[in-house]
Amino acid sequence: MGGFFGVASKRSCTLELFYGVDYHSHLGTRRGGMATYGPEGFQRAIHNIENSPFRTKFEKDAGEMTGNLGIGCISDYDPQPLLIQSHLGSFALMTLGRINNLDELLTKVYENGHTHFQEMSGGKINCTELVAALICKKDSIEEGIRFVQDIVDGSMTIILMTEKGIYAARDKYGRTPVFIGKKEDSYCISFENFAYINLGYEDYRELGPAEIDFVTPDYVEVLSGPQEKMKICSFLWVYFGYPTSTYEGVNVEKMRYECGKLLANRDEGQISPDIIAGVPDSGIAHAIGYANQSGIPYARPFIKYTPTWPRSFMPANQEQRSLIAKMKLLPVQPLIKDKKLLLIDDSIVRGTQLGETTEFLYQSGAKEVHVRPACPPLLYGCKYLNFSRTKSEAELITRQVIKEREGEVTKEVLEEYSNPCCERYNAMVEEIRKRQNFTTLRYHRLDDLIESIGISPCKLCTYCFDGKE
Repeated sequence: MGGFFGVASKRSCTLELFYGVDYHSHLGTRRGGMATYGPEGFQRAIHNIENSPFRTKFEKDAGEMTGNLGIGCISDYDPQPLLIQSHLGSFALMTLGRINNLDELLTKVYENGHTHFQEMSGGKINCTELVAALICKKDSIEEGIRFVQDIVDGSMTIILMTEKGIYAARDKYGRTPVFIGKKEDSYCISFENFAYINLGYEDYRELGPAEIDFVTPDYVEVLSGPQEKMKICSFLWVYFGYPTSTYEGVNVEKMRYECGKLLANRDEGQISPDIIAGVPDSGIAHAIGYANQSGIPYARPFIKYTPTWPRSFMPANQEQRSLIAKMKLLPVQPLIKDKKLLLIDDSIVRGTQLGETTEFLYQSGAKEVHVRPACPPLLYGCKYLNFSRTKSEAELITRQVIKEREGEVTKEVLEEYSNPCCERYNAMVEEIRKRQNFTTLRYHRLDDLIESIGISPCKLCTYCFDGKE
């Protein structure tokens, strides 16, 4: 995934930019970057943040960089922002999204006279550099941004800073959010709307799908209005979003309480755990919602040690991820021993970490471990946002089970496995339960998930659950 922040101010913006980007650290763990523009021209800093947080790596830069315009990002993939010089002038660019038709777009720019791109490790190119090349095929930045929105297969949100202001363009189908905040002498642009509250900004507007705005210290101009069709990622509420975030008027924490409530309603009278617990941190609010609805006490049978251990999905190596996941969870023995636990996690992807957490609870004396993922089974790899380190759909525990049961995995077969009222679905869930050694396993239903969010189903992307685009 990734996050971004930008500032257009009548005074120095560097510190606000620094803190605004830092508030997006929950969205990525690999690279961070900042670029500013002022009397000394464009300045930029990019650092690897895999072993040190953004704030530590960029503290010196925040004291040295100058300017009244600035953009910055947390990125799990390409180094950015990039500084570009072109026939459209000089600009800084950062992007958030995924390009599925990369080879096709490369061919397009090569055929039209573009000669080369900087090659990154693994023979890949920087997708933000490709977006810059595509924008520069047109006669204006606004036209270039629209061109990119139209030809990218996947998703693409663009933040582009010139000497006069910042272009903010939300993905064509609004799969990720873009907010603008306002205060007396500045405007800001942010993925997360909570990121600017403590900096003195208040909500100004949330961009609609495909909307392009131009932001200066004095005004915000809507260059291209929003389109009606939207497919915002439902996983933002389930997992990615910070509890204080709000998307399309729906707060993340409140949604997770509602999610837990509906999970509890499905279980009513069928199981009798002693306590409800959430896997830290993203499962906690779901668990509170379940406990509030069921009347079963909420407790924390294990605590995440956060001072030094990084996020467990960060390393590319599965063995290292598993070790970190285990090391940072510390048991509270009196809340585990001889207890029947109901555990809520945001999702089950490969099943590795949750399975090990379950064994950890049994070893600590738990009598039963009932598991309730806060979303439906993940049957498809996301083709719009890079929300998981999973390299292919074959790594998903659901796909592994289906492959063993069916041999050939077709679209029609997957459609049946996505139906919670279908025999194949129940058989898959039971096999996952056995493999993970859960006492019981019940996934959140898709209709309940949509109800938990509370916006029109046609505006939500649920591709990873049902394969519908």
